[in-house]
Amino acid sequence: MRIRMHHILVLVLLVVPAAAAFAATDAETVKVFREAGESGKFFDKCYGYAIFPNIGKGGLVVGGAHGTGRVYVGGKVVGDTEMSQLSFGLQAGGESYSEIIFFEDKRAFDEFSSGSFEFGAGTSAVVITSGASAKTGSGGSSAGASGGKHDATTAGAYHKGYAVFTVIKGGAMFDASVTGQKFKYTPKKK
Repeated sequence: MRIRMHHILVLVLLVVPAAAAFAATDAETVKVFREAGESGKFFDKCYGYAIFPNIGKGGLVVGGAHGTGRVYVGGKVVGDTEMSQLSFGLQAGGESYSEIIFFEDKRAFDEFSSGSFEFGAGTSAVVITSGASAKTGSGGSSAGASGGKHDATTAGAYHKGYAVFTVIKGGAMFDASVTGQKFKYTPKKK
């Protein structure tokens, strides 16, 4: 148990500063997703979305990821959100990425914004990165991508009311672990 806690502490010390190095704003991140193939088409048809400009991820057998973001409905910020992930399995390294979760309808938004929401293992996201085709354990649609982050060809669809896309920003990580993401939502004070 001490060894695992040591790994988690090392992970946090390495990933958090690395994620800060790749800092981006909501507007910059939305622009990337609008210009990255099919993910751009979701903006006009979705009920709303959660945007995470910077998520840091890392691990060595035991891993984790964390990021903060905002939730938009009708183009307006309606709340803040946090994503946390803990994973166990064959993994090593660290990376920084951006993520967007599209809500197909009010039901999906209400489910996400109910307080604590979780994507379980086995759900996947479309990964937008140079020359890659991959799945991640983060939720939403399942497909591949190719090209750069600004000219990627992606394929995605809603799955249970959610479509999730990620853009790898930097780092290198081998990950064959079973993971899930947990989200905490805090509505904007009026």
